[in-house]
Amino acid sequence: MPAKYNRILLKLNGEALAGEAGWGIDVPVVENIAMQIGRVRDLDVQVAIVIGAGNIWRGRDGLKRGMDRATADYMGMVATVINALALQDALERNGIETRALTAIEMRAVAEPYIRRRAIRHLEKGRVVICGAGTGNPYFTTDTAGALRAMEIDADVMLKATKVDGVYDRDPMIHPDARRFDHLTYIEALNMGVNVLDSTALSLCMDNDMTIIVFKLSEQSSLERVVCGEPIGTIISR
Repeated sequence: MPAKYNRILLKLNGEALAGEAGWGIDVPVVENIAMQIGRVRDLDVQVAIVIGAGNIWRGRDGLKRGMDRATADYMGMVATVINALALQDALERNGIETRALTAIEMRAVAEPYIRRRAIRHLEKGRVVICGAGTGNPYFTTDTAGALRAMEIDADVMLKATKVDGVYDRDPMIHPDARRFDHLTYIEALNMGVNVLDSTALSLCMDNDMTIIVFKLSEQSSLERVVCGEPIGTIISR
């Protein structure tokens, strides 16, 4: 099946790398994600990734103990780079050329993020992993994902989650929760959906960037959504 999109931005939560344990890095799980990304690359789709750090560090846990907000956020940015390197390693062991770029310079382990450089890597067929969020405190990696999607002129932003779309309430707690196939940006903002923060949603709305929220854990889910199958929830105009 041919791909619907030429260039995608995949937003991964850090928890996606943790597996059932919910924390740390589960190597077989990361390898499974790498294989899914590899199958999408085989469709000649250019893939950029923004990754979170919830499996290693959550800034709000530090805030509860009186930590300075900026310090807690910078710690989270550093943790995203750990995840980026783990995913880069898994991708390259599967024969997929990859570049890790960071918003905070760490030249010993990754290239600094430069928009034109990231686009050039994508044009050469390399998977680009963007670490360290936006490089600024007070912004989530969801917002970083929306920002990078716009900067690289992605066709769509794909938000991988633990559930198969957007619900009117938590389906893990409420079995009768209603799933939506489509939402407008305004509807998503008014609902206060938990899968994306309001800043990321507003940025996508202002720049007409379509978002697809889907469940990553299935073996072929990423490939299916890239080929345009109606899975997950579409958030658009």
